Amino acid sequence: MEKIKLNETPVRTSRNFKINNIKLEDVQIPESIGSFANVEKTGQSTQIKIDENCSDINLKFGLHEILTNQVVQKANQKMHVNITGEEEKELKIDFGFDEKNLNLVDNIEVIANENAQATIVLTYQSQNDFAHFYNGILRIHTKRNANINVILLNLMNINSHHFLAIENTLEENAKLQICVVDFGGKNSITNLYSNLCGNFSENAIDTIYLGKENQLFDFNYIAELRGEKSKIDMEIQGALKDVAKKHFKGTIDFKKGCKKAKGNENEACMLLSDTAKSIALPMLLCSEEDVEGNHSSSAGKIGEKELFYMMSRGFEQKEAMKLMVRAKFNKVLEKIKNEGMKEFILQKINEKLD
Repeated sequence: MEKIKLNETPVRTSRNFKINNIKLEDVQIPESIGSFANVEKTGQSTQIKIDENCSDINLKFGLHEILTNQVVQKANQKMHVNITGEEEKELKIDFGFDEKNLNLVDNIEVIANENAQATIVLTYQSQNDFAHFYNGILRIHTKRNANINVILLNLMNINSHHFLAIENTLEENAKLQICVVDFGGKNSITNLYSNLCGNFSENAIDTIYLGKENQLFDFNYIAELRGEKSKIDMEIQGALKDVAKKHFKGTIDFKKGCKKAKGNENEACMLLSDTAKSIALPMLLCSEEDVEGNHSSSAGKIGEKELFYMMSRGFEQKEAMKLMVRAKFNKVLEKIKNEGMKEFILQKINEKLD
């Protein structure tokens, strides 16, 4: 297919930075999607109900018109998740890719009603080495006083492609925590937009990524704060080995009316080889007074002194590197309450670093 530009930044920077978008030419977007039946749902109840009655899709940003239209016209999984009740419940949805389930195009809409509480875990995992394709749109509407925790696990193989657009709306005093664990895909491209329109709304976005061989990650996170005393926190921690590449674009936009709002973004990448590449663009935009914005970005190799110290304590080099990567990721992982889930992710980290 011809080269397409994805994940455009909301504000352009110098072309020399090569981060305003991502250009892909080695991705064949399938025209025939087929069915996807390997889906396991756990946790449906009177408080968490699922049907297929999703509302019309009208994304403010998204990845690209081609991918959005594919979801609108050809989604082979549609889920409208309606959450009620003040008692916290957990919903798990596992999508398994195999030789009979090669292509997944999903449209997931989550409506968290007033005062609702829930944890939603979405897992995308390859069960063999076939080339798989995923394109999804996830929309989350967190209404007044709702408190929702979402965990996204991308565990697709490195022969596959992973495209995801997320759009969040947060009303007054709503709280939304999103944890992204992104380990899979030859190309893994994510666009995330949060509209903090409610006063006292809070959105925490935590991401860990781990790339090897020729994997490419591109994250474009955009938050617009409109509510008074609203708050956005972005914490992105990653590690790259071999010739893997990562682009991170984080935009916090303080809109008129968001007095005393706060925005923080911190991105750090650990380079495990001389050929891995990391590019980051943290941006703060402001149209309002009396707000607080902070951003930081860093990339660097594992310190030789730290590595020597670990090896002097009896660890082999590979095991020492694993421990240091895990320690770096702990800032995000400690926010996951489910200990079994945490151990599962740590196991995947060890497998990726072998």
